[in-house]
Amino acid sequence: MTKKQKKLMIRIIVSAALFAGGLFIPHEAELFSVMWFIRLVVFLAAYLTAGYDILWKAVRNIAHGQVFDENFLMAIASIGAMIIGEYSEGAAVMIFYQVGELFQALAVGKSRKSISDMMDINPESANVERDGEVLEVEPDEVEIGETIVVKPGEKVPLDGVVVFGSSGLDTAALTGESALRDVTVGDEIFSGSVNANGLLKIRVTKPYSDSTVSKILELVENSSESKAKTESFITRFARVYTPIVVGSAVLLAVVPPLFFGNWSDWIYRALTFLVVSCPCALVISVPLSYFGGIGAAAKRGIMIKGANYLETLSKAKIFVFDKTGTLTKGSFSVSEIKPEKSLGMSENELLELCAAAEKISNHPIAKSIVKAAENEMNREIPTAENAEEIAGFGVRAQIGGKEILAGNARFMVKEGVFKEDNISENSSGTVVFCAADGKYAGCISVSDTPKENAKEALSELERLCSAKKIMLTGDREKAAEEIASKLGIDEVHAQLLPDGKVKAVEEIFAQKPDESALVFVGDGMNDAPSLARADVGIAMGALGSDAAIEAADVVLMNDNIGCIPLSVRIAAKTRRIVIQNIVFALAVKVGVLVLSAVGFANMWAAVFADVGVSVIAILNAMRTLSIKE
Repeated sequence: MTKKQKKLMIRIIVSAALFAGGLFIPHEAELFSVMWFIRLVVFLAAYLTAGYDILWKAVRNIAHGQVFDENFLMAIASIGAMIIGEYSEGAAVMIFYQVGELFQALAVGKSRKSISDMMDINPESANVERDGEVLEVEPDEVEIGETIVVKPGEKVPLDGVVVFGSSGLDTAALTGESALRDVTVGDEIFSGSVNANGLLKIRVTKPYSDSTVSKILELVENSSESKAKTESFITRFARVYTPIVVGSAVLLAVVPPLFFGNWSDWIYRALTFLVVSCPCALVISVPLSYFGGIGAAAKRGIMIKGANYLETLSKAKIFVFDKTGTLTKGSFSVSEIKPEKSLGMSENELLELCAAAEKISNHPIAKSIVKAAENEMNREIPTAENAEEIAGFGVRAQIGGKEILAGNARFMVKEGVFKEDNISENSSGTVVFCAADGKYAGCISVSDTPKENAKEALSELERLCSAKKIMLTGDREKAAEEIASKLGIDEVHAQLLPDGKVKAVEEIFAQKPDESALVFVGDGMNDAPSLARADVGIAMGALGSDAAIEAADVVLMNDNIGCIPLSVRIAAKTRRIVIQNIVFALAVKVGVLVLSAVGFANMWAAVFADVGVSVIAILNAMRTLSIKE
């Protein structure tokens, strides 16, 4: 509990004690008698102790042109009750309203804690080596290429590569995972992690402004700015609704007495009407529900950029997945080497030829071929001359005076190496074809495996929302179908060029029902256009990926595909709680409004319809924080 919340609680306790004392003073005391005066002073003291800040806010907001808000309604209703002699009820309105405010503050604090835990990843300083000594400086003062020292128990202040030492890293604040991640020399390391044991020296690869921790903090700080449609509607509704009910209360206080007399009774009904009409339950609980949902997700390493994306995710029916690195591990290994017999080339010669050409590429398949060649030859493979990577096709290079082509079947057809109907489809996995001076030299099969929990996660999506599951890949049809059959994918689009993925997403988007949301899930590196085009873009394994954090609407910091159905469950539960609160609050308020207008509901019923409903709605909203794994 914060200092401000403690002060409010003390004020509530003091005002409640005064209120309780006032109840023992006879209500029937003659007007202007000593007992009447004591009773007035006690209840007035209780009223002002609880609500002086509400009165001041109402006056200040009126001065700034913001007349119709909850402060105005509470001030008018409670002051009116005091004027007509209902001192206990006037004080009670203010006391219970502040109880509701305290509950709201505590609930927001609990929701905010999940997100503020993420803010604790921000390091205060960095220990940098300069001129033979270690200096403590601000993280943004460290330049790329400098070496920082991170002692056990310290936060890693900047992204970099380990150049000395080994340790276990606590990445719970980034990924939501409790297991330590072992790092040693040569491993990439991300800011915001906590060094659990050994001393580490890290060569900085990014300035602080571009570091993982900076990107995450920016994402967290901006997450509350994007409101859900329901949240925006409630805000607009309150702006229109409040003036209408104030006008209705005035009419209720003035018009009936002109015909039936008894001004005091009708004014009391109008004041009760005002208390009931306060839209606190809606204005507080709806944003609090979304805030709680975002907090629950953040606690599990799922960063949702705004309530609007959380709401849209609750309507998700179509999930489009990139294959490599999303559904599969992305850690390829060479499974088969088939040299062309007519050229008299051995398996090792074909492997070395392809590896030399592919060495310029950062694609996981290219890296796996290079790694296999270097392991087989037990030496580093030199990079080919004049090597050029052609996006979506392969690599062209010069080796020993020969033009070498290494890439997919489309590349071979494009370069006239063989006709399309001659492409071999017998190999499993992804096939890299190789040609030398326009002649087919052989092929290398590279296999990737699905992630351990991918099938389970996709089955969970189908159970949760009858999801249609679509996979996009640049792989051959056979390799794609093989992975799809293992995972239970409904639809496959294979042999896509980079721009083909975006076109495929556009076509799927055009065919989807209006009430359904399309979610694209990619690795965040080369899927930025598709992530941006979908209703909700989810970036997998985005730790350290600037492209993912920028393009995606939901960022999974831990590469755990199981977090996708979890995020859908969080979104669905949040949406259900929001609807429950709206229906409950409106039903109670409408019922008590009608009863107060016809004289069957007093100020105590009004207090329940306002504060009681608000507290119940707040407690219900807090359930968004508790999502079972």
